[in-house]
Amino acid sequence: MKIINVVGARPNFMKIAPIHNLMLKSKKIQPILVHTGQHYDEKMSKVFFIDLKMPMPDIYLNVGSGSHAVQTAKIMVEFEKVCLEQKPDMVLVVGDVNSTVACTLVAVKLGIKCVHVESGLRSFDRRMPEEINRLMTDVVSDYLFVSEESGMTNLKNEGVPKSKVFHVGNVMIDSLVNHIKSADRSKIMKELGVKKEEFCLVTLHRPSNVDDTKNAKILVDTLKTVSKQLKVVFPIHPRTLKNFEAMGILKGFTDNENIKLTDPLGYLDFMKLMKESRFLLTDSGGIQEETTYLGKPCLTLRENTERPSTVTQGTNILIKELDKKLILKHIKDILDGRVKKGTVPKYWDGKTAQRIIKILEKSQK
Repeated sequence: MKIINVVGARPNFMKIAPIHNLMLKSKKIQPILVHTGQHYDEKMSKVFFIDLKMPMPDIYLNVGSGSHAVQTAKIMVEFEKVCLEQKPDMVLVVGDVNSTVACTLVAVKLGIKCVHVESGLRSFDRRMPEEINRLMTDVVSDYLFVSEESGMTNLKNEGVPKSKVFHVGNVMIDSLVNHIKSADRSKIMKELGVKKEEFCLVTLHRPSNVDDTKNAKILVDTLKTVSKQLKVVFPIHPRTLKNFEAMGILKGFTDNENIKLTDPLGYLDFMKLMKESRFLLTDSGGIQEETTYLGKPCLTLRENTERPSTVTQGTNILIKELDKKLILKHIKDILDGRVKKGTVPKYWDGKTAQRIIKILEKSQK
């Protein structure tokens, strides 16, 4: 059974790696790895293949950046050529990026079965491009692999047949479990001059936070205040950096020895920092899950989350209002030892990829 595994952007790599590497060992599956090139530079892409011990892609589409429409259209045009040439039995996509929905639409229109890993997650906020991608991908896919209970509930409420839905767990946690010992050997803390639990780790990339000048200024000002109490490590997304420079709000960062601005980091370096930090301040999706597994306090700067188990069960706190006093209050609670205790959701055990492969192998009969 020939299966094309699609990656496109940084969050995809951690989800595909455990699945693809297990497929390579399967006697029933012939995997083909296709990289759309949605994230196309070494810092956002190549280093992840190395860290996750993945083979380089079999096919690279090199679509690059562009608006949502342009990028999605480019991927569809190039991916259709791949499907017509390779004639796969299935196309497997992960997550909610443009590559996910683009490749799914191409495959289903060619009559190729589609597999969506991380199905059913919903923020119920259609202003988010990712929410549209999730909805469209789930509607047309044949196999829906779900990471948490909310996904099962959402798909049931949407009228999806039970026969298509499988609660298998969180494949990102597979990558974390598989590589945590390697991450422990990272030298990144020494390079940055930070010590265990004496720094916070920050990631910011969502348009609502970094495209809006008012909100961006609030965040920068908040981080400057935090840096008076402990060091701040901020691997800055290229788009965030570009925006902050254009807004003229980077001054006070670059000359602050307690704020460590870095380029985007590889998977192992970032995992090491996440594991050893005091807490995380983020607007990411996946980081909410990884911190829940690690038992690490996480403050998420978003109005909503498509991963509610990280809040109801895990260590994640959703800060819905971008207010400096509110953010600092939550940080003070953490620094004073008032830390939210969490549990790990069902099937977040490092064996999700095994469950996925078993179901796909059975489908061949």
